[in-house]
Amino acid sequence: MTYTTLISAPQLQSLMASGRPLMVFDCSFDLGDPALGARQYQEAHIRGAQYADLDHHLSAHASTQQRASGGRHPLPSREHFAAWLSQIGFGNPMQAVVYDRNGANYCGRLWWMLKWAGHEAVAVLDGGLQAWQAAGGAVEHGAEPARPPCSFALGAPLRRLVSVQEVESCLGDSCQTLLDARGAPRYRGEVEPLDPVAGHIPGALNRPFGQNLGPDGHFKSPAQLRAEFTALLGDCPPASVVHQCGSGVSALPNLLAMEVAGLGPTALFAGSWSEWCSDPRRPVERG
Repeated sequence: MTYTTLISAPQLQSLMASGRPLMVFDCSFDLGDPALGARQYQEAHIRGAQYADLDHHLSAHASTQQRASGGRHPLPSREHFAAWLSQIGFGNPMQAVVYDRNGANYCGRLWWMLKWAGHEAVAVLDGGLQAWQAAGGAVEHGAEPARPPCSFALGAPLRRLVSVQEVESCLGDSCQTLLDARGAPRYRGEVEPLDPVAGHIPGALNRPFGQNLGPDGHFKSPAQLRAEFTALLGDCPPASVVHQCGSGVSALPNLLAMEVAGLGPTALFAGSWSEWCSDPRRPVERG
C-alpha cells in the first residue's frame, strides 16, 4: 500500500516492520529559534529518521542558489532539491513519511515539495512525534548513520506552484480563491511580527492552519474537514483555491487537509504574504 496523504503511527510501525523501501523525515522547527528543531531531533527522533531543516534543506538559503519562489522561505529549484534527496540516499522507489512536533506546520512543506518533485508516495504522520510516542514507537537520540547516496529522478510536478505574477493577474477573478492560513489577527492586519507590512491580499479568505487539527493533535475526520472547507468557500469551487500564508509554510496543512477531505489537489502561492507585501505597489486589505 502506498500512503499519499496521512499515515497513522500504527500504520508506520507496520510499514517499518515490512521492510519496504522507506525514509522517515523529522521536520521539527521553530521560527523564533531556528536551531531548536535540530536540537530536538538530537534529543529524540523516530529510529532511522533523517532531519530536514526548513532553512537549510527546504529553502533556497544561498544568494547564488536558484530560487523557485520569493518570500522569506523561497523554494529551492526542483533540481537543487533533487540533488539533496540523492545526497541523503532517498530514491524514487521509496515511501517517504514526514513528521514534526508542531501540528504538521513544517513537515507539510516537505510533503508538498516531494509531490512537486513528482513523488507521489509521501505521507504526513498524523499526530506527529507525539502520536508516535503515545503508540509506543521507538525513538533514538543523536545522529543517524549516513545512507549511501543514490539518484533521485525528478518527475512531472504533481502539485501546482503559483507565482506572485499569476496571483496578481487573477486578483478579483472567480478563477482564483486565495486562502490565507495565518492567524486571524495577522490576517486582519492588527499585528505583524515578521513582515514589514500588516494586512492581507485583497479578497483572501482566512483559515488558520491549526483549525485542521482536533484537540488530540490529529487531523479532523475527512467529513468534518469537508464540511468546514465547503462552508468557508461558499460558491467558490475548490479547484480555484490558491493557498498562502506568511512565507509558504503554514499554508500547507490547509492544502493537505483539503486533500484529506477529498477537495484537492489545490495550488500553492509559496511566496505568500512576505513576497506580496515586498512591492508597495501591490494592494493591501485590512480588517
